Amino acid sequence: MADDQTSQAGEALAERLFNASLGAFLLAGTYLGDRLSYYRALSAATSLTAAELAAATGTDERYAREWLEQQAVNGVLTAEPTSGGDGMTRRYRLPEEHRPVLLERDSLDHVAPLARMVVAAVAQLPALVNAYRTGAGHGWQEYGPDMREGQGDFNRPAFGNLLGSSWLPSVPDVHERLHADPPARVADVACGEGWSTLAIARAYPKVSVVGIDLDAPSIDAAGQRAEAAGLTDRVMFETGDGAALHGPFDLVTIFEAVHDMSQPVPVLHAIRESLAPGGSLLVVDERVADRFAAPGDGVERFMYGWSTLVCLPDGRSREPSVATGTVMRSETLRAYAAEAGFGSVEILPIENDFFRFYRLRP
Repeated sequence: MADDQTSQAGEALAERLFNASLGAFLLAGTYLGDRLSYYRALSAATSLTAAELAAATGTDERYAREWLEQQAVNGVLTAEPTSGGDGMTRRYRLPEEHRPVLLERDSLDHVAPLARMVVAAVAQLPALVNAYRTGAGHGWQEYGPDMREGQGDFNRPAFGNLLGSSWLPSVPDVHERLHADPPARVADVACGEGWSTLAIARAYPKVSVVGIDLDAPSIDAAGQRAEAAGLTDRVMFETGDGAALHGPFDLVTIFEAVHDMSQPVPVLHAIRESLAPGGSLLVVDERVADRFAAPGDGVERFMYGWSTLVCLPDGRSREPSVATGTVMRSETLRAYAAEAGFGSVEILPIENDFFRFYRLRP
């Protein structure tokens, strides 16, 4: 009986790994479709052959045909029947219901940027092998544009659709202050490519917002977006460390970044010192379980994936490091906040599958 159970458990794991490889190949195909503008070309036409897709995108026909077939067998595209089974003349169509997922960058269903992020993370595995052996870090900048742009595009729909219409209005006194006079000042620490910063400025026309991040290419991209949006009179971006923050600010925000900080306590302390009377810090971080349990649910497995490949190595790339990792449980943030001198940490009643919302006050 024990041998049978061992065999079944082994077979189940083998099946899981095989299915995971199917998912990996699907993400890789999604990456190609995104970066080569294949999905965009398909969305602009009723249907396309491989030759038409290649011509529309300036790519090779044979590769385009193989990609189209891979996408069709995965159910991403629809392959139209052809007489005689000629693959050269077969036409392919992007279903309408798949367009938000793959193309509509402001849709809450838009998850195609995950492919860019996963590809960027997996590409670093040889370097991570060395990091795991030596205890060295591996900085965010090493993951390149795919990671930087992918994360920005992945978070963009949530910030654009929810930050100013749902999340901040759920904290009534903060919401009121951002609409009130004199105009409020807001700092968005670890702002990345600036989508959260811009969303705050759009939602609250009176406020001025400064976005701060250590990554210079992200700040450059954010500044260009502010200029394109006509918001440079109220939005400013700076390359720098949140530990050097100078207020007073009525609100400071940190979205998905406390767990990445090598030394979060000095940053939190500087933020507390920068707050205006009545001001507060909004920390949005991962909605992981309160306690470790194995096996974990999908969110827990997802977050540990990012932690092992990206967040923990990045957090260890600047020494000394507390080495938090993506899976930052509530008690850990509470401990950091208390050490930084905050008097209260409130978990806000905002529902979200991936994020937990904390309000910190002096």
